[in-house]
Amino acid sequence: MMNHLDSRKANRDNNFNFLRLVLALLVILSHSPQLIDGDESREPLTMLVGFTSLGKLAVECFFLLSGYLIVQSWVQSPHIWSFLKKRILRIYPGFIVASFICAFVVGPLGAQPEQYFKAFWYGGFVKSVVFLNIPEVPAVFEGQPYPSVNGSMWSISLEFTCYLFVLVLGSLGIFRRKRLWLFLATGLYAVVLYSTLGLSSPYFSLEDPLFRLGTFFLTGGCFFLYRDSVNYKHSWALVCALIIFLCVLVAKIHYLIFAAAGAYLLFYLAFTPISFLKRFKKVPDVSYGVYLYGWPIQKLILWYFPATTPTVLFIVSALMSLLLGAASWYAVEKPFIKLKSFQLARQIFSSGVQTKL
Repeated sequence: MMNHLDSRKANRDNNFNFLRLVLALLVILSHSPQLIDGDESREPLTMLVGFTSLGKLAVECFFLLSGYLIVQSWVQSPHIWSFLKKRILRIYPGFIVASFICAFVVGPLGAQPEQYFKAFWYGGFVKSVVFLNIPEVPAVFEGQPYPSVNGSMWSISLEFTCYLFVLVLGSLGIFRRKRLWLFLATGLYAVVLYSTLGLSSPYFSLEDPLFRLGTFFLTGGCFFLYRDSVNYKHSWALVCALIIFLCVLVAKIHYLIFAAAGAYLLFYLAFTPISFLKRFKKVPDVSYGVYLYGWPIQKLILWYFPATTPTVLFIVSALMSLLLGAASWYAVEKPFIKLKSFQLARQIFSSGVQTKL
């Protein structure tokens, strides 16, 4: 059986909603044992392979999906200000609200309120929000492992950097020659491989997450640009799954293996019709809110109930994150997404009027 990306995209017959939600929940699952005592070896995937975690895997998959969708967004509407507005309206509103909740609700609950607000630097907080960084707040959750008000937010600024990268390259016309994007992706693979093999360089390091996650983002973009050439077969998906399984034997280059074989497998799951997943196409995309609120919920639970087990922590925090994710979607994200649709409709109407005139 062979499926083309274009036909799935055109019919909106995909499982992106389901995959994003699963990835957000995997991040919470990954953090559950680590946040209790700081022992990363107790993380489920780390226990099996020893060199990565479900959280890292989920974030990498997020960047694969993001690379596909953001490049698609530019190609379909290659206008600088329109593209930038869409990205800002999608990322900033939910992030800003979550930052304020973390700073003015979670922070005081995880510290002594009087001392917390005395030490609060509003300038630093505003700066962290503007640059999509973890909210800059006074010390919280002292004595706990990873005493951060929201350690999950670290990836948001990197993702937005990738958006700007697409904006710059799109403005330069690189998407008119998709081989240039493929060349950049291949070059970054070489950079990551160079660093992974232990070769030193003053210019890059695998320790910089932008290089690692950028590899996944560029790979996702390749899957969109070459969508007409990518065919999906069950047999190929099984081969990719086997390759990923065997990559535990060559841990040093597992990032590159997963970025390639994992991307094929992820998009195979995204575009293969699965009957029981059809209901998720009608479910609101709460994954962003789940991702943003998972960490602070877990930290507060452990702050007030330190004896909580990893299993209970995951179940309770996942349920609460789903509720807050839904609230974020309906109260914050969806209204701003509607603004994007309104702007697009206005542009179409204006162009129609001009044509008639």
